[in-house]
Amino acid sequence: MKFRLLGEVEAGIDGEWVDLGHARQRSVLAVLLIEANRVVHVDQLLDRVWAENRPQRAVNSLYSYLSRLRSCLAGAEGVRISRRSGGYLLTVDPAAVDLHRFRELVTGSGTDDDDEAALRRFDEALGLWRGEPFARLDTPWLNEMREALTQERIAAERDRTDVALRLGLHASVLPDLLREAPAHPLDERLAGQLMRALYRCGRQAEALDHYDRLRRVLADETGVDPGPDLQALHLGILHGEPALAAPATGTAPPFPTPRQLPAPPPLFTGRVRELATLSNLLDGPAGDAEAVAVAVIGGIGGIGKTWLALRWAYDNLDRFPDGQLYVNLRGFDPAAEPVPPPVALRGFLDALAVPPKAIPNGLDAQAALYRSLIAGRRMLIVLDNAHDTAQVVPLLPGSPTCTVLVTSRRRLGGLLAQGAQGFTLNVLTDDEAHHLLSRRFGSRRVAEEPDSVAALLARCHGLPLALSIVAARAAMHRDLPLRALVEELSEEATRLDALTTGDLTADLRAVFAASTRALQPRAARVFRLLGLTPGPEVSLGAAASLNDLPAQQTRTLLHELHEAHLVHQQTATRYRLHDLVRLYAAEQVERDLPEAGQAALRRMLDHYLHTAHAAARLLDPLREPITLPPTERPPTLDPVADQGQALAWFHTEHAVLLGILGRAAQEGLDAYTWQLAWTLESYLDEQGHWRDWTTTQRAALRAACRLGDRRRQACSHRSLGVAHTQLGELDEAHRHHRQALSLFEELGDLVSQAHTHRGLGWVHHEQDRWSDALHHNELALELYRQAGHRAGQALAVNNAGWLHAQLGDHQAALAYCRRAVELNQEIGDRHAEAGAWDSLGYAYHHLGRHADANACYQRALDLVRSFRDRYNEAEILTHLGTSHRAAGDMGPARDFLGQALTLLRELDHPNADQVAEALRELDRAAAR
Repeated sequence: MKFRLLGEVEAGIDGEWVDLGHARQRSVLAVLLIEANRVVHVDQLLDRVWAENRPQRAVNSLYSYLSRLRSCLAGAEGVRISRRSGGYLLTVDPAAVDLHRFRELVTGSGTDDDDEAALRRFDEALGLWRGEPFARLDTPWLNEMREALTQERIAAERDRTDVALRLGLHASVLPDLLREAPAHPLDERLAGQLMRALYRCGRQAEALDHYDRLRRVLADETGVDPGPDLQALHLGILHGEPALAAPATGTAPPFPTPRQLPAPPPLFTGRVRELATLSNLLDGPAGDAEAVAVAVIGGIGGIGKTWLALRWAYDNLDRFPDGQLYVNLRGFDPAAEPVPPPVALRGFLDALAVPPKAIPNGLDAQAALYRSLIAGRRMLIVLDNAHDTAQVVPLLPGSPTCTVLVTSRRRLGGLLAQGAQGFTLNVLTDDEAHHLLSRRFGSRRVAEEPDSVAALLARCHGLPLALSIVAARAAMHRDLPLRALVEELSEEATRLDALTTGDLTADLRAVFAASTRALQPRAARVFRLLGLTPGPEVSLGAAASLNDLPAQQTRTLLHELHEAHLVHQQTATRYRLHDLVRLYAAEQVERDLPEAGQAALRRMLDHYLHTAHAAARLLDPLREPITLPPTERPPTLDPVADQGQALAWFHTEHAVLLGILGRAAQEGLDAYTWQLAWTLESYLDEQGHWRDWTTTQRAALRAACRLGDRRRQACSHRSLGVAHTQLGELDEAHRHHRQALSLFEELGDLVSQAHTHRGLGWVHHEQDRWSDALHHNELALELYRQAGHRAGQALAVNNAGWLHAQLGDHQAALAYCRRAVELNQEIGDRHAEAGAWDSLGYAYHHLGRHADANACYQRALDLVRSFRDRYNEAEILTHLGTSHRAAGDMGPARDFLGQALTLLRELDHPNADQVAEALRELDRAAAR
């Protein structure tokens, strides 16, 4: 039986790990294991597991957890949870609990006269640590215990270092001491150990320099001098006292077990799938038992690559009993240059206790010695924050018993080509991000301000570093409500100002700047200009127009950004930037390329406007076109050769086009704003995106007013009238149509007047005012005839047929609708033809000719589905369902109405309620 508390709480029986249940239940077990073989009173258990958040039925919950834990541990020999007076006792062999085994080993090491035996005990004790104690459990008492145990571990590490120094292992402990010293700048014991190790490694000047730095820090922060022991050590080093020399040993020191991993990541959250992926990659390259397992974790700065690598390392320490080597290669450090391979390699050789005089000259010879020393040993090598493949290769082992983890902001394609396995780390899921903030803020604070937490999550976009910065800032200002931090993050222009703690390692700008400094100048320029894109994606054609470059050259430069994880290539021609990366790029282009940025913005607008115009003409070829002004040079357009490609392009670029239009409006580019809104009309209408339609047309109307262009104002009013009608907002629809009609009458535009009368007729139709609707339609038909506008006449004739049917004159309706079908077929307007078939079906239906009605409806349905007009598809499906119901065909009726309801709900259309009621009526009829 094994219990593990020095990491996540785990229990193993005969080599199989037991499912210990949820966090609260595991907290109960943790408390009992900490107090193993001692009675824990019920009140103590309740306080240590729930603290002040104790629920009303906490005692019952506790009994339930204890019962389940007994079941979980039923197969464990010598382990028992028993009820005692006032509390519970967990009986277990202390050696089976890693915490108690750790304490036993440390105590034994301190009393052992044999330093080599003591060193082995310390190594075994520290090897039991897999991460922060009770990881993923969060109660005040466990948090206090975690801090206390961390101090015990640090004390054990200091004791071990003293033993190692007595054994002459100064070279092997030096890398750890150098790593730990900055984290504990006031620890005089650690400082003394580091000074002694530096001196014995022949680095006397560095030892004295470290003392001097410590003396200044103590004076500045505490106002005192170093203690007498450290002062004496300083004088001894200064004078080269023989007593400080390394002790003479009769035998060669044992092969060291380096444990260079930094502390495990605190409050690590989620990443279950990614940890499993990493394990799969490192189980050994498929089909090659002699290959070294190398995994490369890639991703943008701040995505959590190092934390993932360390979490996996601590979860798998038992796989590497011969030690773990770690180096931060500083490939993208905001304040330091990348570590040269010889420097990193020297650190590894020091950790492996190679005497300085035994280290050969030359990188190749040193790498060969390093590979020889670790050959056949089960070791983990973590190469963190690598700059490129050349920096990594000399540090790779040659033995398949070793495993290598590499993290980098670049893809390291050269390393992958040599057989390494790689994957790109993405942002946290919504649940993982919420859990991270919950652990950092505390459940009470999250419960008190749920809206603020949701807003912070939205601003951070799942980037772990951003979330951690937000959490750190909230922790530094516990008296301020979270909504104050939300307000700081609300404005895009200043959001990055709020995402810093004042430390370069926790400053998003510094992290992103370190990545961009490594780019070639032309790629860096492309990156900056991408800050002008509205997100979330950009096409190759748009990027080429933005940068005024040929598509192939743009693709090459985007590939460099993709390799640096600054953009993510979604498909062969589409790229995505993380929103916070895009904000950083936008700052850079405004600062470094203000004039070039304005020219680039217009080129990008030209790309989207001209491609959207071509696509819109394909979607509705009979619509009156607009004329686009000439550009300085032809933009690079995305390919839209037919109606299918046009519709697919709009689907893909929908969100981007809305953002582009908003950017044009923001910049005061009114002609672009109005024209872009025009290109979107047919798509937004046919796909049921009517809210987007009203938003874009309101922006277009404001632009037209600023331009003083009455025709464009009239067109926007009419477009808004149609969109509001689709939304069932009939008063607004009537107002906009009336304003449009007034303007078109002033302009003398007969066709547009007719369009507007037809729109007013539709408003009255939706109000069940059939005679008023027919009146406006007759006015429209007459205006169309005066203007010789055949397409308009066909629409008005169809509307007349429909309205006659509403008024009960179905024979007249048949005549009008047949003529409408003929006219639209002659013109080639398939959209209007579908409407005419639908109207003809409606007339047949009300004459009781259901077979003829269904045939007409089916013709209409086939047409609208061919161009994916979702709203009219729903309308025709409703008519088919109603017709089949009238004919007594209840099965098909239910099927058609069900399809219609699904579409209407997707469109959030008010008619969904009517169709749902029709389906319920069918069910009621079937039950009678």
